[in-house]
Amino acid sequence: MRICVTATAGDLNAQVDPKFGRSPYFVFVDSDTMEFEAMLNEAIAAPGGAGIQAAQTVLNRGGNVVISGNIGPNAFQVLPTAGVKIATGAYGTVKEAVEMYKAGRLSEAGISTVATHAGMGAGVGAGASGGMGMGGGRGGGRGRGGGMGRGMGLGMQQQPMPSQPQAQAQPQAPRTKEEEIQQLSDMASRLEKDLEEAKKKIEELKKR
Repeated sequence: MRICVTATAGDLNAQVDPKFGRSPYFVFVDSDTMEFEAMLNEAIAAPGGAGIQAAQTVLNRGGNVVISGNIGPNAFQVLPTAGVKIATGAYGTVKEAVEMYKAGRLSEAGISTVATHAGMGAGVGAGASGGMGMGGGRGGGRGRGGGMGRGMGLGMQQQPMPSQPQAQAQPQAPRTKEEEIQQLSDMASRLEKDLEEAKKKIEELKKR
């Protein structure tokens, strides 16, 4: 019997990894001789469908039994259909997990032992006074690992800019009678000078 154990490393003394599709290593053990073959799980970095890819690897390598901590629904759609038995709840080293299975101390799973993969989502939240904020959320997915996320946003309120106070005109000090007469006299002198200049130009234009 060829047993595939999900493991953190590639030998019999490695710890059992509780994940199937995202397990770092698969260690295939001959239950009679305890000879083993270890391989990296190429599905560990898959963006989706890791359970199905990992299950296909087990089938390609001739696995008869899979021992892991948990098995998701995607892998469970593939393995039992192909006649591969699934034992969950394993712990300890790969060697200990195989011995536990051979001694009947691991129960064979009839259904997947974990819920559909949780999805990651990004949420947009509305803040006070019309502000908008971005939030990260984690939600439970529905079906084949797709997830709906609900996020809580932290709103940023846009404060109105404080208005700058307008400069107030400074009241002018009252002028004395003599100052007012002097100002008017200066204005009259300028006007008389401008008038004389205007008359001269008129005379010059007439002579042309």
